Amino acid sequence: MKFRNLISIVTFILISGCVGYSSTGVLGTGVSVAMDPRTIGTQIDDSLMQKNLRAKLILMDSAYLLKVKTKVLDGRIFITGKVDTVEEKIKITKLGWEIKGARSVKNDLKIKENFNFKQTAKDVLITSQLRTAMIANNKIKSANYDIDTYKKIIYVYGISQNEEERAEVINEAKEILDVEDVVTSIFLVEDLRVIKN
Repeated sequence: MKFRNLISIVTFILISGCVGYSSTGVLGTGVSVAMDPRTIGTQIDDSLMQKNLRAKLILMDSAYLLKVKTKVLDGRIFITGKVDTVEEKIKITKLGWEIKGARSVKNDLKIKENFNFKQTAKDVLITSQLRTAMIANNKIKSANYDIDTYKKIIYVYGISQNEEERAEVINEAKEILDVEDVVTSIFLVEDLRVIKN
């Protein structure tokens, strides 16, 4: 029975992952195909790596479906979320490196602590404030970025058209009230593998 449930979950993820990429992009709520400066081939490669990693994580532990978030951008893997032990964090990092085509793995997983509703609500508020500020800023193509906030630390992943846009994103993040730090993994279009070749 447990095996059947696991198969159902994996099948659902694979099927649901086949639709929606034209509007939501390979970063989930982030980069849309229309705005994404990567080639379609690179977007497909990243999408396949993302699905492969998600499937392997769920096979490792079905709870990771909700506890761990992954993003793949130009072969670079980003992992966020919460796990119970340091050993889990190490295993997930190793799993990321085992994905074919992985160029780097950045593991920002946090070790789980007691749930704090006030802190979680604050993090959600910070994320929504930054998303709103980026949408309102006409120098930023906000669809090209993903945002996570954990304990007042903002994590921003995405692709900038130029240095000015990257600086604008960082500045907007630092302007949000109560933010303690801003961690970015923002690549310039010219830095992407496909542009260099």
